[in-house]
Amino acid sequence: MTGRKKKRKLWLIPVLVTAAALWAGLAMAYRGYREKEKAEMTVRNHEAELLTKAAGDEAPEFIGTVSWNGKIYTYNEHLSNFLFLGVDKKEFEDVPVGSAEAGQSDTIFLLSWDRVTGAVTLISIPRETAASIEQFYTDGTSMGLVPGYMCLAYAYGDGKHGSCQLSAAAVSNLLYGVPVQGYCALSLNALPVMVEELGSLEVTVPNDSLAPKYPEYKEGTTITLNRENIEPYLRYRDTTADGSPFLRLKRQEAFLKVCVDRIEEDFKKDPGVITRIYTAMDMHMVTNIGTDQFAKLMEMMTGGNTPVFWTLPGESRMGEVYDEYHVDEDALFEKIMETFYVETE
Repeated sequence: MTGRKKKRKLWLIPVLVTAAALWAGLAMAYRGYREKEKAEMTVRNHEAELLTKAAGDEAPEFIGTVSWNGKIYTYNEHLSNFLFLGVDKKEFEDVPVGSAEAGQSDTIFLLSWDRVTGAVTLISIPRETAASIEQFYTDGTSMGLVPGYMCLAYAYGDGKHGSCQLSAAAVSNLLYGVPVQGYCALSLNALPVMVEELGSLEVTVPNDSLAPKYPEYKEGTTITLNRENIEPYLRYRDTTADGSPFLRLKRQEAFLKVCVDRIEEDFKKDPGVITRIYTAMDMHMVTNIGTDQFAKLMEMMTGGNTPVFWTLPGESRMGEVYDEYHVDEDALFEKIMETFYVETE
């Protein structure tokens, strides 16, 4: 994978010389984050591809065995992983690949579901995460993987399924080849619809990142989200403040937890709530996940399996131009082992 020095030998992807010349400054900085070796991994040479199989289908063999801390681990093939994106566009529209006009993914979450145990893990990925993404020339020709930011993976696509697939590939690449079986992107117009379908949602503001423009929304304040304030709550950030995207992410995580609790509560009373939400938001989303898959996920969550939340480990700091989130590779590797692998006896 480009921009990664000795990345535990997970992928042996050749460096794109021509792209590296254009991105040399960023590449040199990015290369330093991947210096430490933590494990030697033996990976089956399968081509990574996005799948549209039903969530109950058998998972494919993507990742082989991993030797780590003197033990052998294998990828948990009972997992189904779904990517959820919040796109900064009112409506989805077809755009030429490479035009960078598809919009950016302001919100990025990966949901991992163990189809056997029912365990659910939600991983939040900061939009400004420095990562290798596939970029394109304006004529649609691929430049290959080059250093960039996670939110831009969506931008270079076609504005719909192609953009989702590029984002899924970038997330898989970032997470050492963890497969992504499904995706769902929501437009800005989906936000008021979601709140209306779920009813009033109370959330405790986790930080003071809203205070510069909305002083009534100080840290610790409990607010009721509705059609009018849902977008500023989820999207506003002070662009003059360092680390503002990461602080906004914490607000989004708080909202997501409230949503999960509400859907779980409503689902217990009426399983048909999933279909109603799905139908109401259909015109405001791009997805390859069917209603039956959503329903299965909700069924697992209501069976006493409280979702586990974790954020991509790393730190947010100001780059030469933009805020950047730099991954702690050692900590990320440990989280991947905990979430996606099982020890082999």
